[in-house]
Amino acid sequence: MKVSINNSQQASASCERRPPSFTEARNRRQKVRAAGMNPDYWYAVEYDRAIKPGQVMEVIFWKISIALYRGQDGQLVALENRCAHRQLSLSLGQVNGNRLVCCYHGWAYNQEGLVVDIPHDLFDKPMPACKIRSYPVKVRYGLIWIFPGEVSLAEERKIPHIPELEGKNSWACVPLDFTWKAHHSMIIDNVSDFTHAYLHRRYRPFSDAKLTKCEQQGDRVFISYETKVGMGRVSGLFVDRKRVNTNSMELCYEYPYQWSNTDEKIKHWCLILPIDERTTRVFFLFYFDALIIPMTGIRIPQWLMTLVLKIANPLLIKPLLSQDGVAVEAEQKGYNTHFDAAIIELSPAVHLFQQLTIRKWEEHLNKGIPKLGVAE
Repeated sequence: MKVSINNSQQASASCERRPPSFTEARNRRQKVRAAGMNPDYWYAVEYDRAIKPGQVMEVIFWKISIALYRGQDGQLVALENRCAHRQLSLSLGQVNGNRLVCCYHGWAYNQEGLVVDIPHDLFDKPMPACKIRSYPVKVRYGLIWIFPGEVSLAEERKIPHIPELEGKNSWACVPLDFTWKAHHSMIIDNVSDFTHAYLHRRYRPFSDAKLTKCEQQGDRVFISYETKVGMGRVSGLFVDRKRVNTNSMELCYEYPYQWSNTDEKIKHWCLILPIDERTTRVFFLFYFDALIIPMTGIRIPQWLMTLVLKIANPLLIKPLLSQDGVAVEAEQKGYNTHFDAAIIELSPAVHLFQQLTIRKWEEHLNKGIPKLGVAE
């Protein structure tokens, strides 16, 4: 007997094919592409300048919605993004003084997540003792950081220390950010693995890379390359090659962050904010102490560097990084369809990146995932 399958049945069968979850995964690649990021770290979520007193917005860390607001006193507060009453998103509400007020019934929350005012009739009942989760918040390097994990670890786990960006003699830094439709592990693979120089053949941020070091130390993967750094037709004119050795670069996946260092003069940090399995926001902090005015050899002073970076970011750095965005988004689309294809990965660094990401996610899962909030 002949069995016919119409187009709608074929489409339905196709839709049912999906990448496996972390527990369903059969190999390393499937596991890393389903892994979240361990919440017991500080994560950059937004620019400090983006939220004014009296404003509230939603930020998301690995499918957890957080209401971030700034009270009229200027203090930032992060609360679980739900009203304990009817579960509406508190980011739909408004800031009243230093409280966050739900848009539906006007229930008001203080900075600890406690309901402190209900403006309607309580029907002769006492004020309910309701509390939602609050998250530690800090500001550093012009970014707002949230600690979404176990609160008792917030002081133990530090925000990355970047001495060049602190103090009165700090280097200039104008962060950039992107939201890419790709899993966070694909981005870590991309920013530290220089085998993709072909992608950047127009801008040539690095070329002729040869891996000279690749080792894991605890929660860090250190790698080094012999490579030609900053050889772009335009960007290369700004590099002071008399003061900096641009023939090698050190990088590190310092979970959950990534950084690079060229002769202590050209540096960057990559800060990952995982949103879900297919969406990641990325903040890039580039800072330099080896730039010159092209064709003159005159060093650009730090007081002028901020202006230079504000011009260079949209003209040179953002287009370069946008190529990475196109690549990782295309990789995500490919993985969604071919997640069970054979693994052909040549770089030993990528193997170590992925193993570390998987281990840190397993550490979180083995602790047990805490409840997001408590209503008493």
